[in-house]
Amino acid sequence: MLRRMRQIDDKIIYMLNTTIPTESFKGQMDPTTQCKDLFQQIESEHKQRTQAITRCVDITKQKVIQLKDLREKNGNENPTLIKNLRNEQTKLRLLQSELNIEEVVKKRTIQVYYERCRGFYKPLRIST
Repeated sequence: MLRRMRQIDDKIIYMLNTTIPTESFKGQMDPTTQCKDLFQQIESEHKQRTQAITRCVDITKQKVIQLKDLREKNGNENPTLIKNLRNEQTKLRLLQSELNIEEVVKKRTIQVYYERCRGFYKPLRIST
């Protein structure tokens, strides 16, 4: 799912190349509008991804808490319960690291965007 959601970041250079007109086409296209639209699209995708990852982290945290409570009530005798708890804890660590990866991806995309569009459109705020 995240791979599909990160397509805009993976294709940022291609999108910038198709968005920013060359000298010969500057009169036919408005690079300011093009850069503004692209920035809004990037920002929207970043927000959706962060919300999705955060939602998954929250759900997994709740599962870990529930499994820990069950373990405390039932003791350490249930190997299936302990296995499920470890799996959920591993999933939680992976999701938390995914938030860090998301920050790196965002910074890279915004940096590339800014390098190419700074002459045409400067957003009021850049959320990284």
